[in-house]
Amino acid sequence: MATAFQKIAISTALVMGCSFCPWAQAQSLNQCGNGPLMVGQKQVGMASYFAQNCSQSWEKQNIQMDFSYTQNIPEWAFKRAATHLLKRNVKFAKIHALFNPITDLYRPVRSGDLYRLKYNHATQTLSLSLNQQSLGQLKHPLAQQYFNIWLGPQPFSAKLKQQLLN
Repeated sequence: MATAFQKIAISTALVMGCSFCPWAQAQSLNQCGNGPLMVGQKQVGMASYFAQNCSQSWEKQNIQMDFSYTQNIPEWAFKRAATHLLKRNVKFAKIHALFNPITDLYRPVRSGDLYRLKYNHATQTLSLSLNQQSLGQLKHPLAQQYFNIWLGPQPFSAKLKQQLLN
C-alpha cells in the first residue's frame, strides 16, 4: 500500500514538475495553418505554422514552422531568399548579421525533405533541422525575428502568411 502511494506521488510530482519546463511547453503546439510554397507559378512544397495559441501573436510564444518540399532546391536559393527577406522585414542592419549562423545552415533539399524551424520563447532559442536531424541553433533575445521571413510586414508571400496565421 505504501509503495503504491509512493509511486503515485512520484509520478504526480514528475508530471507537475515537467509541466513547467520549456521542453513540455514546446511540445504543446497546435497547428494553426498551412499553405503551398509557391515560387512564381510553381508549387515547390507546403508550409505549416504551429503555435501554443493560434490566436496569440507569434512574437510572444513558442512557435514552429515546417516546410515539406516536392521539388529539389539548391542551398544557395534558401540563403539568398532568407538574406533578402530579412533585410526587407527587419529594420536595423546590425541585426541582419545576427541571423547568418542560421541562414548558413541551409542545405539543398530533394523532394520529400522537411525543414523544421522552431523557436522556444523561454530560452530565446531558434533551432533548424532537416529531416529530423538538428543542423544547429541560435540563442539570442531577437532570434524569433527570423520568422519575419514568412510572418513579417513584407513576407515571402502575403497569401501564404494569411493562410498560416488564419
